[in-house]
Amino acid sequence: MDIYQAITKRKTNRDWQNKDIPVGVIKKIIEAGLKAPTHNHLREWEFILLHTPEEKAKALQFTKEAVEQFMRENPFDSMPDQTIQLSMYKYALPRQYSMLFNAPYVIIPLFKTSSLRAESVDQLNSFASIWCVIENIFLAATAEGLGYSLSIPVGEEGKKVCQVLGVPKAYMMPAYIGIGYPDKNAPDMVQYAFTADEKIHFGQW
Repeated sequence: MDIYQAITKRKTNRDWQNKDIPVGVIKKIIEAGLKAPTHNHLREWEFILLHTPEEKAKALQFTKEAVEQFMRENPFDSMPDQTIQLSMYKYALPRQYSMLFNAPYVIIPLFKTSSLRAESVDQLNSFASIWCVIENIFLAATAEGLGYSLSIPVGEEGKKVCQVLGVPKAYMMPAYIGIGYPDKNAPDMVQYAFTADEKIHFGQW
């Protein structure tokens, strides 16, 4: 699979086959993440791998609580009917916990940072770098015939996860990444599509 095929095929998955993944493949995917550009050349990134149900339950307890609370609040009532966003939300939001817990592996990427209270874009370099890592992981997983799920911790959730997993205070988690073999019977959600011609501005806006 070439890079353009991987870019075209990659998408967030939320339902999985009951099939494990060799840990060597997960290591290979993380190696691809480590090839990402880094602002200070130190690659101050670490990864926690969750595999057993006990490991995942411990780390995902706050996600589970947040999803249960969110769904009790009837979140779809205020959204307009018959939109692509609504269809996606109705499928995706109830699965924010299960799409991680049911994945064979959950990767928690971590990056070293002093602060995200930036006054200029260059002060967000560490944050930008970890997302380059994550995109490499997405593409590598796709190239291996796997899928991924992505969830971003909300509020204090990431800090709580780091505390229960013993992460040093200098590190922050930007996301959870589930990795698995996608369920072939999962619905194919409609996405908005755009072309480069619609988005390019030559010389100025």
